[in-house]
Amino acid sequence: MIEIKVPSPGESITQVQVAKWLVKDGEAVEKDQEIVEIDSDKASFPLVAPEDGLLKILVAEGDTVAVGTVIATIQPSAGAKKPVAEKPAEKVKAEKPLPPAQKAPEKELLEAGTHISPLAEKILSEKNIQKKEIAAAYSGKRIGRKEVESFISGKKEPEAATGFSGSRNMERRKLTTLRLKLAERLVSVKNETAMLTTFNEVNMKAILELKEKYNEGFKEKYGVGIGFMSFFSKAVTLALREFPQVNSMLDGEELVIPDFVDMGIAVSAPKGLVVPVIRNAEKMSIPELEIRIKELAVKARDNRITIDDMKGGTFTITNGGVFGSMMSTPILNPPQSAILGMHKIMDRPMAVNGQVVILPMMYIALSYDHRVIDGRESVSFLVKVKEYVEDPFRMVEEGDEPVNRLLEI
Repeated sequence: MIEIKVPSPGESITQVQVAKWLVKDGEAVEKDQEIVEIDSDKASFPLVAPEDGLLKILVAEGDTVAVGTVIATIQPSAGAKKPVAEKPAEKVKAEKPLPPAQKAPEKELLEAGTHISPLAEKILSEKNIQKKEIAAAYSGKRIGRKEVESFISGKKEPEAATGFSGSRNMERRKLTTLRLKLAERLVSVKNETAMLTTFNEVNMKAILELKEKYNEGFKEKYGVGIGFMSFFSKAVTLALREFPQVNSMLDGEELVIPDFVDMGIAVSAPKGLVVPVIRNAEKMSIPELEIRIKELAVKARDNRITIDDMKGGTFTITNGGVFGSMMSTPILNPPQSAILGMHKIMDRPMAVNGQVVILPMMYIALSYDHRVIDGRESVSFLVKVKEYVEDPFRMVEEGDEPVNRLLEI
């Protein structure tokens, strides 16, 4: 009998919440298959089966348990039932080999380096999905339960109709440990800091033109498209060189000013907003930033962000514009002293040289702790970010071929 214990998610964390069982009690599981999602007050993470076998669940969803608690057991594979889909395959192979013509599709998958696990095949069969569909999406890889679920969630299906039933019923949901900790932190920020917000607006025309003209070549070389977050991240790192106090934090009666920028990027995850950190962002180019931002966004979407991914951070950027926000006052991410908020790009009439011109504009907001950062520094920092974004070639040294030096294509 193999015990499944809750591992320690990190120092100072003594309790976690069993968020969701990914398999049912008594089901057969495969080695390395994700079986349960765990919520801590800093991140969500899955636990995997150490061996093939039958799963026995000991703790219900939503229960809070101490680190080290046994939440399930696995009876090794000697007592496990094989997936139904495997039995016919074994019989056919032993008693009556398939003719070469019928084995060709599977052979093609194997030749491409693509392998579909028995459990994944079972799910595909239940969902009426052809192997070739998912094989095209994960060419050359091992396809397990996680890949199948990700593939299914990415397929666009009609959403079920929602609305009020008129029955006057109310649903109660237990808050996750992550959500409870987030609420505690947000309240403490409002109560324990002198938070102010300053605003400005940015003409996004130059970056939009770069994106339209060079996006295909950029994507062909780096595998990701040109995004706005990488430009703002680069602009922030350069502006922080001139205004290092915006990158600082209070520690008791001392002010800590790092000589590096660990950039927190707020990204949306299935269970809420998380802030993974890009280490030494000040050393990265636009392509390097874009690749790293993409990696973190995918990890967040797949619920694979770890506590190590979110440790530290000296400054944070959040983009409410992806949800349609025109303007907001972002809340500080403690112990950091400042956070930059990006918003939706909208065409607006602007006065340029005495003429009214329609331009793609974005409001940007800097929330800051007035105990650490003065108004002059905060406003000057935000203006510097605006100048870099409006003229992105200022972010690289002067010389020939500025586009190549900026985008490295």
